[in-house]
Amino acid sequence: MTLDDLLRQVPGFSLFRRSTSRVANPTTQGVSLRGLGASGPSRALVLEDGIPMVDPFGGWVYWDRIPRTDLSGVEVVRGGASSLYGSDALGGVVQFLSRVPKGPSISIDTCYGTENTPDLSVWAGTAISHWDFEAAADMSRTDGYILVPPSQRGSVDTLANSKHATVDGEGGYKISESGRAFLRGSFFDESRNNGTPDTYNSTGTGFGAAGINSALGRHDTIEARVFGLAQGYDQTFSSVTTNRNKETLTDIQHVPSQQVGTAMQWNHVLRGHTLMAGLDLQEVIGASDEQLFSASTGAHSANNTAGGRQRSSGVFGQDIFHVGSKWTFIAGVRWDDWRNFNGSTLRIALPSGKATGKSFADRTETAFSPRLSLMRAVTSNLSLSLSGYRAFRAPTLNELYRSFRQGITVTNSNPLLRAEHLTGAEAGLKATTLNRKLESRGTFFWSDIVDPVTNVTITSTPTLITRQRQNLGRTRSLGAELDGVVHLSSVIEISGGYQYVHAYVEDSSAALIGKNVPEVPRHQFTWEARYWNPTRLMFSVQGRYTGAQYDDDLNTLLLTRYHVTDLFLGRQFRGGATVYVAAENLFNQRYPVTLTPPLPYIVSQSPPILARVGIRYEFPGK
Repeated sequence: MTLDDLLRQVPGFSLFRRSTSRVANPTTQGVSLRGLGASGPSRALVLEDGIPMVDPFGGWVYWDRIPRTDLSGVEVVRGGASSLYGSDALGGVVQFLSRVPKGPSISIDTCYGTENTPDLSVWAGTAISHWDFEAAADMSRTDGYILVPPSQRGSVDTLANSKHATVDGEGGYKISESGRAFLRGSFFDESRNNGTPDTYNSTGTGFGAAGINSALGRHDTIEARVFGLAQGYDQTFSSVTTNRNKETLTDIQHVPSQQVGTAMQWNHVLRGHTLMAGLDLQEVIGASDEQLFSASTGAHSANNTAGGRQRSSGVFGQDIFHVGSKWTFIAGVRWDDWRNFNGSTLRIALPSGKATGKSFADRTETAFSPRLSLMRAVTSNLSLSLSGYRAFRAPTLNELYRSFRQGITVTNSNPLLRAEHLTGAEAGLKATTLNRKLESRGTFFWSDIVDPVTNVTITSTPTLITRQRQNLGRTRSLGAELDGVVHLSSVIEISGGYQYVHAYVEDSSAALIGKNVPEVPRHQFTWEARYWNPTRLMFSVQGRYTGAQYDDDLNTLLLTRYHVTDLFLGRQFRGGATVYVAAENLFNQRYPVTLTPPLPYIVSQSPPILARVGIRYEFPGK
């Protein structure tokens, strides 16, 4: 039902937490690819039609912002891609592509599931002469489930639930056969209860974009985008007693943020070369305004404000050229510059009103991101590839300036954080056999991150754990990806994917050398078997296996392995309607998502089975 759960079928894709975005806090929904490790912010760039989807202040992703019926496809690029995309494309890129109507058309998907979960996604569009218009809406709610297992629950444990609504509208004008200008606007709203009466969060986002794709003569095209976002994020935190029978509100947080940006790209095709050049500019403003309360008395003890601004720019160029019919070369390079300024923190103690704070010096960094790739077509059924690249991620305003406390763990900010820089290489093989009934691909990869931003444990006692965001030193990810699909017939298909990765700390000033990178399982395996004959039967069963992973930098909190199975069964009827039943986590497997100190660790569990029945309608029918 959610886009992040759809993407979990890609081996190597993971979020900071293992649970679905239906119930997970937004700040735990940063993306990781290829075992780079996840924290709050993403180490992979998420786009919709070339426009960033990551939160401007914290770098996480709101997966429900995009109506599902508005999508025409999803692209996933694994491996560093900063040579084209700049910051955040450290581990790869996920891009959602939206639909453009060719004529009157509509798509509706509605269902109802367990945990009192109604869901509706609708898209409608039309084309009149050179104009096209479309609108989409997506809304859902769920009662959710209690995160803590029965043996550990207290009177403060309540259902973790969520609801959201998003509306999206776009108008376009066809300039030529391949050219189009568009104007888009959307609004997104969501709210969540996070498992206790005093913890909840909500988000409201307004977004607008304008763009153009146009041919310039026979050999040139140009693309341009300009976009803006205004957002308000609210969240509360609490302290819960050991027996989980009493809760005290400790923090009320409000985060206003704004983002503006533009991007331009020129393409030129000439004598076997595809040349590309472009630039992009972006500015982010954000702050965290917080009211703090005493965990022991509940009294309002202080007000905190922390935030700043970040301005970035990048220029890039790339050449794809062919030598004969066998060789293809890709050479690209990008230069980025960004500046952090107006950074500050202010604390006002209550009831005295005494103010303490600090303004941080402006800081500037640059990044150079080259890429070189070559591909060799050995035969019509076999090709080899080799790539080397550099990529980077600039720290977010949240990492630089905001400290926070959750339970007995205090995490301090660090205004001196430097950007993460990745150096990577990969070698791949792609083969098709049995008259293209069997398609397979294998890739071996190596990635070193210098100065990865990590929550490092400074001190640890039974009553207080203190951590700080630090540039750790160096981490390394070594691994392999295998993907394959077998087309047994025109309607029967079996596919699978596997990733092995050993991600560990290679160098560190802390006592972490040799430790596994947190939140990275060594083994991930996905599979699917489907019979797809819409007018008779649509049947799909798929599964995901994830190995054990650590939940902390010291490798003391081990999250055990798990496997879940999903099922879809449907049939299409005349007129474009499809009736279906589906189940996520069919066998109701419950596995740990987080472990919270002190001993005995409080376990947050994964969702139980979500079974649903629904109907889809497409006009014109397929």
